[in-house]
Amino acid sequence: MNTTAAAWDADRRRYDAIIVGAGWSGSLIAERLGAKGWQVLVLEAGNGGDETWEGHLDSVRTFHSAVAKVPNSPHRRNTAAPSPDVLDLAPVRDPKPGRPEFTAGGYLVQKGRLPYGTDYLRSLGGSGMHWLGAVPRMRDDDFSTDEDYDYGRDWPIGAEDLQRHYAEAERAMGVSGDADEQRRLGVVTDPDYTYPMHGIPQSHIDQYCQERLPDREIRDEVGGESYRINVTGLPQARNGTPNPGYAGGAGYRPKGAVGLPNYGERCVGNASCVPICPVQARSTPVRIQAGFSGSVTVATRSVATRVLRGRGDYVRGVEYRAYGDPATPVSRSYTAEADVVVLAAHAIENARLLLFSGLAKGSGQVGRNLMDHPTMVAWGLTAAADGNIGPFRGPGHTSGWEEFRFGGARAKRAPFRIEIGNWGWGWANGAPMSNVATALGVGGDAAGEVRGKGVFGAELRSLLGSAIGRQLQLQCAVEQAASVENKVTIEPSKYRDALGNPRPVIEYDLDEHTRKGVYAAYLVAGKIFAAMGAQNHTDFRPIGGVPPLGHFEHQGQNGTVHLAYHGAGHGAGTHIMGDDAADSVVDSYQRTHDHPNLYAAGCGSMPSIGTSNPTLTMAALALRSAERIHQDLAELHGAVLPRPRDRKTEVPA
Repeated sequence: MNTTAAAWDADRRRYDAIIVGAGWSGSLIAERLGAKGWQVLVLEAGNGGDETWEGHLDSVRTFHSAVAKVPNSPHRRNTAAPSPDVLDLAPVRDPKPGRPEFTAGGYLVQKGRLPYGTDYLRSLGGSGMHWLGAVPRMRDDDFSTDEDYDYGRDWPIGAEDLQRHYAEAERAMGVSGDADEQRRLGVVTDPDYTYPMHGIPQSHIDQYCQERLPDREIRDEVGGESYRINVTGLPQARNGTPNPGYAGGAGYRPKGAVGLPNYGERCVGNASCVPICPVQARSTPVRIQAGFSGSVTVATRSVATRVLRGRGDYVRGVEYRAYGDPATPVSRSYTAEADVVVLAAHAIENARLLLFSGLAKGSGQVGRNLMDHPTMVAWGLTAAADGNIGPFRGPGHTSGWEEFRFGGARAKRAPFRIEIGNWGWGWANGAPMSNVATALGVGGDAAGEVRGKGVFGAELRSLLGSAIGRQLQLQCAVEQAASVENKVTIEPSKYRDALGNPRPVIEYDLDEHTRKGVYAAYLVAGKIFAAMGAQNHTDFRPIGGVPPLGHFEHQGQNGTVHLAYHGAGHGAGTHIMGDDAADSVVDSYQRTHDHPNLYAAGCGSMPSIGTSNPTLTMAALALRSAERIHQDLAELHGAVLPRPRDRKTEVPA
């Protein structure tokens, strides 16, 4: 596989398929088409390197040296192909009424009422290089929220249409999970199905939560329903213990991590899954790329600028710019042609490309319906008598309370998943470093126990050992419905990047249904803390005139309540799927209605995102699309498949 910026000779200008983006969608589609012998070119805007052991170690070192351990911190900045970063956003002190309470720098131009706090990565492997690895399936009613609950948009397909592809994606990613638990949730429907690997063991915090609240009834005041909650495990795309009963007893052999012998290491609890797993136990798209056939060529440092029109409604290829040095945006323009073009860059990048190319305009929906999972983070301190509950061990979360995802309350408020966090108050306020700073007298409040003075020595160790070891954080991921008001646009005359490509312009807000979901999660989290006997420290009021990012006021049961949310990294919408070309961009195979040989693949196609992390559904859709693209190419070539050729190594001109 070639992973250098490349210019193509005239005899290499033509391909069967061009795929823009080497993340999960692009890699899975390329792997499937390459296995059929089709000549595939994959254009990746970002840099390569992590596909080698030396490159991976360099990313680990970069992560270690970064002051802020954010999702993109293992990856060096790329001037030629910039990525949005969570550090690009900052709150505004004493914001004026009616004006945004935040400022935004960096790659994304933000003009919305509220911040779009989700980032992504332009690199070989895409955001699959910094994701958590959580892969729950969506349930059937997640696909029909309008029909069932009178909000949002419905899919043209249902969960049952994706069951086979879900299973294929779980095999390709190498998923660890408990199928019986997922059957009880109604998301796995095959009575005989098992995951490739046994579930990742519960964390100490998971066990603590279940012991404290076994089958406990919790009332959702906003939804008007009561739920009996029990801790449920999370399917994860990371190496666990292979299940010998998988595939009818055939078992499962994980794909080896790059550079490591045998299978790579199993998850050993390094607790840095976001953004990087040192032992490569967490699955990434480079594992898929390692299995590419000789008919797949990958070109990194190759930024797609526009899709080229062909005859009639067809497209003929892609124009792109190849650069050599990520720090110096000196580039050269090239074109490549193909029978099929697949955009698999990211929900925002796909929209940007379609808009700049002037394609798929028939419905007027390109760029609209931008979604995420606004995540309300609640934090509490467990009782001192309970001792150390084990934070900062293992993956970010291994279990949660799933009950609030489903049921009739969805008609009154958005559903939400409660993720039981394993990393203390890290997301809430930067623990444990923030606790150390506070205890030394250089920060804010340390678990409510120290304010305005510093402690040292044995007293410091005692304080930190007591406070940090009892930190419990709940991440409540709330469904956001598609809305045409949330959108990606471009303004080429005003906003361009270093290569001259338009930067995405974002307009974003939360509708009332979503806000009620955030509020319901806030109340439920408080009840859970109270039932545990934990001190609830969740507080979104402005401090010193500075509101938290994602802050908004909501009219609650007893007056105005201060709330806030984080971006989840789950960008979706923007080229939405549907049967009707008048109000959707792509069909159920992610093929654009307006152009028979142009596909827009990824979370951007999803009409709704439920409460499940969307990567697995995106991967299932990609595999479904790959089957359709193969049929398209076979029909075009008279059903005579090409014979695979040896892969050539392309070199810069």
